[in-house]
Parts: sequence; C-alpha cells; structure tokens
Amino acid sequence: MPSSNEQLSVFPAFFRVEGRIAAVFGNGDEAFAKVRLLLNTRARIVAYAEHPEADYHSFLISNRIETVRAPFSPAQVDGATLVFAATGDAAEDRAIVEAAQAARIPANAVDQPDYCDFFTPALVNRAPVAVAIGTEGAGPVLAQMIRAQVDQLLSPSLGRLADLAASYRKTVEHLVPRGVARRVFWRRFFSGAVADAVANGNLPEARRAANGLLRSAEKIEGRVWLVGAGPGAEDLLTLRAQRVMMEADAIVFDALVPQTIVDMGRRDAERLSVGKRKGCHSKSQEEINDLLVQLGRQGKRVVRLKSGDPLVYGRAGEEMAALRAAGIGYEVVPGITSALAAAADFELPLTLRGVASSLVFTTGHDLTGDVLPDWASLAVSGATIAVYMGRTVAASVAARLINAGLPAETTVAVVENASRRDRRLLHGILRDLPDLQHRDELTGPVMVIIGDAVAGANFELSEPLVRHEATAPEFARS
Repeated sequence: MPSSNEQLSVFPAFFRVEGRIAAVFGNGDEAFAKVRLLLNTRARIVAYAEHPEADYHSFLISNRIETVRAPFSPAQVDGATLVFAATGDAAEDRAIVEAAQAARIPANAVDQPDYCDFFTPALVNRAPVAVAIGTEGAGPVLAQMIRAQVDQLLSPSLGRLADLAASYRKTVEHLVPRGVARRVFWRRFFSGAVADAVANGNLPEARRAANGLLRSAEKIEGRVWLVGAGPGAEDLLTLRAQRVMMEADAIVFDALVPQTIVDMGRRDAERLSVGKRKGCHSKSQEEINDLLVQLGRQGKRVVRLKSGDPLVYGRAGEEMAALRAAGIGYEVVPGITSALAAAADFELPLTLRGVASSLVFTTGHDLTGDVLPDWASLAVSGATIAVYMGRTVAASVAARLINAGLPAETTVAVVENASRRDRRLLHGILRDLPDLQHRDELTGPVMVIIGDAVAGANFELSEPLVRHEATAPEFARS
C-alpha cells in the first residue's frame, strides 16, 4: 500500500462526453486552449464568448463550433456535462463554477485549483487510446514535458491497432479461454506480427496474422524468467526486467527484494513470497524448484525475482536444472549485483591500473572452513575482494586473510543496503573488521569490500568502522 505522500488527491478517470455538451466560457487564449483540447473528443462543444478575440473567433467559425455571444448567466450551464470557466477574470470564473456546482455539473476554473472539480490533463491522443498526464494543477509545464516524452514512445499506428483489436474482441472471448491463454493472445497481438503489419499500413496482412494467433491460441506453454531485481533501488531495475514483470502471471520473490520492486509487476499478477533469508526460510530450495515447475506446467508466465543478479549467489543453477528436467522454458534476466552497487555508493574502483587487476566475489562463509580457498592468494597479490553476507563472520574473515598474508592495514569499505536511500557507509582497515559483527543496528544486507584499490574510494559520506575513531584514516585525506 502506498504511503500517504504517494497517494493522489484526485482520482484519474475518463468522462463519457460523446454527443454531450461541454460548455466553455471565455473570449481569449484560455478558452481557445480548452476548445482545442475538447476537439480531441466527440463532445458537443458550446462556446460562450460575448466578445471573442479575432483568432479565437475565426477558429470557432472554421470548426463550426456552436457559439453563444451573450454575457454569463447561471442558466447557461444547464444541460452541460462539463463546464470550463476560462474568462481570465478570477471572480467571474468562480461565479461560473459556483453555478455549475449548484447544478451538480463538474467544473474547471483556469489557474484556480481550489475551484476545480477536475483538472485538464496533458493529452497524448491515439484514439481510441488516450494517455492523460496530470500534476493536480501544480505543474502544467511538467505535464507538457512528460506528454512530449510519452508521445515519442507510442507508435502513431497505436490507435489503428486498438481499433483492429476491438473488432476481434468478441471472437477472442468466444474462442480463447479466459485467463492466461487470453492474456498471452493479446500480448502477442499488440507486440508481434499484427502490430508490425498495422504499422506498415498493411491491414490484410495484420488480419492474417491475427487469425493465425487465434488458431494457435490454446497452445500456451509456461515460461519462467529468473530476474535480477538489483540491489534494491527501483531505478536500477533493467528495462527487460520491468517488461517481463508487466507480463507475468505470477511473481515469486525473495525476502530481500523490496516491496516497491515487487509492486512494479502487473497489478493482478499472483505474488508469492518464498522468504529466502538467513534465519527465515519459509520455503526450502527444493520447494521453490517444485513451485516454479508447477506454475510453468499450468501455462503461466512466471517471474522468479531475486535480489541482485540471479547468477551470483542466487541459487539459479538449481532452479534452471529443475526447469530443464521438467521441460519448461526459461530465461535469465541479469541484474546489478550488490558488489557493483556498493562500489558505486563509495565511488570505489574495484579494479585500478597498477594496483588491482582482478576481482573476487565470495561469501564470508567461504572463509570459515578449515581449508583456505584458492582465491585467498589473489587477495595477497592485490585482488579486490567483495564479500557478500559477511557481517556475522567478519572476525573470521579478517583473521583468515591476515594469517594468509594480507596486511592488517588493508583498506576496507562496508555498505549496508547498497544503492538504497537508507544505505549506510562505513570505512576502516582490515584489523577493524571484527567490530562489524557487533553492529546490531545493521539489519539490511551488508557488503564488505577489501583491497588496496579501496583506498581510492570517496570516504566523505562514510563513518569509521571502529566507533572511537574521530576522523577518517590517512588515505581518505590524502
């Protein structure tokens, strides 16, 4: 549920206006603009303009718009569906709105938000498709800027495609089963060969392609996307990830994926939390594998949403093996892994010419066993080490690396909630690292980066790892 500062004070809606009166009061540019906007619709426009300016008067005549050349009287709003007060006189506009409200007719007063029952949007018209952009009266220029961007995104042929879809709707309802099969049909209709043919102006070819889709509509196979949700910031999600989330019938997500990203999926998609988090495994990996296979066999399009990248400590290998064994198609959609986001937060070069030419991704648990991993020698030779899930084993990580020969003064950067607004940055040296396990206030995912290249980070926004340090280490000030 959105927070109070994310909720609108208006409800976006479209009025039925075909054949109904939309009354516009005014003589100048404001009224002219409202009439032009209304000409995008099939409303019956009535312009109340006692003394219309020359350009506006010519426009009314050339477009055969019904015009009443008389001073305002409250009876003029009778029978209207919408009323626009655009006289340029604030007091007169308020009087028009009050007359409309007394007759229970929605009214809009130009540049007077407190006297508006509705706001006029910036409009992108691909009739019968329309995109209306509103800012609750706060930023008309912003709305126009957004309108220009949306206008570029939408194909000029979108309206013709929508008209063709309308002609197929009853046939589809009769022949294609409700649910997944029907949703997949329409996705293919609007994004494949049918849409291409309409864009090329070849309507017969578009109908042939649509008929082909109808013949194969019941042959719907499930598919699973293993999607990287990134480190947590919504705007680091890839465009491909956003697209497949909007197509998903089901979203299966881990506990580390923020709810704001889960909410970016299709509104009516089934959402299934599998809660994979330390000390909170609501489902075993085998159960998750079985769930993905079950959903795929039901013909559903499934997004398996994982924090970071699916192929980096995401256990995607086990899920892919289960899907292959079941004969269910899948695709991996990469995400930004936490190490890269943490480095970006610190402005930290993970590789640095002449200092660090290699990079190791590992988990803190790799350094808790009896045998030191093979890559430990790389750390000694200058590699940058990115440690995932390392907070609770920080002391072991530090001790094992120091024993392997890594200097205790090696620079360390620690990031909680990398890329997010609530991120926290800490800095220190390797021998400080054991203090991390006592930082109980760090409840989010923690990334530890160790190596000589870390000294090149920006420590201005970070705090010392050891609490009693009052200043940044010497490398931060040099």
